[in-house]
Amino acid sequence: MKIGIVCYPTYGGSGVIATELGKNLAQKGYQVHFITYNRPIRLDLFMENIYYHEVTTPSYPLFESLPYESALASKLVDVVKYHKLDILHVHYAIPHASVAYLARQILRSFGIEIPVIVTLHGTDITLVGKDKSFEPVVSFAINESNGVTAVSEFLKEDTFGNFHITNHITVIPNFVDTQRFRRHSKDHFRKMLTTKGEKIIIHTSNFRKVKRVEDVVRVFKIIHENMPAKLLMVGDGPQRKPAEDLSRELGIFEDIYFLGSQDPVEELYSIGDLFLLPSETETFGLAALEAMACGVPVITTNAGGLPEVVQDNLSGYCCRVGDYECMGERAVSLLEDEEKWAVFSQNARKRAEDFSMDNVIPIYEELYRKMLET
Repeated sequence: MKIGIVCYPTYGGSGVIATELGKNLAQKGYQVHFITYNRPIRLDLFMENIYYHEVTTPSYPLFESLPYESALASKLVDVVKYHKLDILHVHYAIPHASVAYLARQILRSFGIEIPVIVTLHGTDITLVGKDKSFEPVVSFAINESNGVTAVSEFLKEDTFGNFHITNHITVIPNFVDTQRFRRHSKDHFRKMLTTKGEKIIIHTSNFRKVKRVEDVVRVFKIIHENMPAKLLMVGDGPQRKPAEDLSRELGIFEDIYFLGSQDPVEELYSIGDLFLLPSETETFGLAALEAMACGVPVITTNAGGLPEVVQDNLSGYCCRVGDYECMGERAVSLLEDEEKWAVFSQNARKRAEDFSMDNVIPIYEELYRKMLET
């Protein structure tokens, strides 16, 4: 089977999942073609059965912004025609779903039929997609797709609640490579960061407002008042400066490391004692899942799809959005109790295994087969 995958080639969850899906399928013998404007972050081009097609957008003085959608549609037509793809799987609805529809219509003029699967990831529905100016196009493109998947029940219900959807949506959760993401012995690494046996707290995100990065700092302040601790802030974005300013204001800046974007992150998770994700909303919470796979309990909010991943009072705790005092108290109670932490750590790893590649990717494979049979 020859599969075309369209995604954003960035650190975001949609790009990571699309890339890992394609790599795993290639290892199983599928021929996988990535079609995007840059090489995806986690994609190694020197892999058997992996092909990369770069979308280039011509510049012209007339255009205020480059016509990416037209360039992508043209590239899809070209790749499908000349590489004889069997299926197109596009990740993130905007603009990929409507572009795939356009490409499919053009291909029909050449007598070529190809099924299109759209995977909804989150902000394409919950944030950007809720702009009323996008609604008619997004709804139409989703309804015209041969298959539609969402990464959580929350996202599925949110899609039905905010768009005029008549198509069926299948929930296929995000997944984690449990061989890559597992707790490794990194004592030497830990000793580089800690000198007094401090607890290591980790946060990973793109530092947007929805991640409530300043709440991470406030939760850490509570932890810091009760025990020696260090905070690793992994990622970058517009809320980094406010978080840095707040940490200075609270007098804890010296115990916080702003590390910027990092890959691989599993080495950091392997020395972590707790993962903080106080987001205003998450359609799934991939970063939390990856931390859990490394045996790191998670303190998060009860928003969006997070409770579908983090089991409250088993693999971590879920508090109300903005209730950093609750998160801080739960964090301290867990970090102070070594036996309880060990149980939560084991539970976190066990929960992550429910979302392993071996459990989730076969669901995609079955969907592909179903699309080709209809």
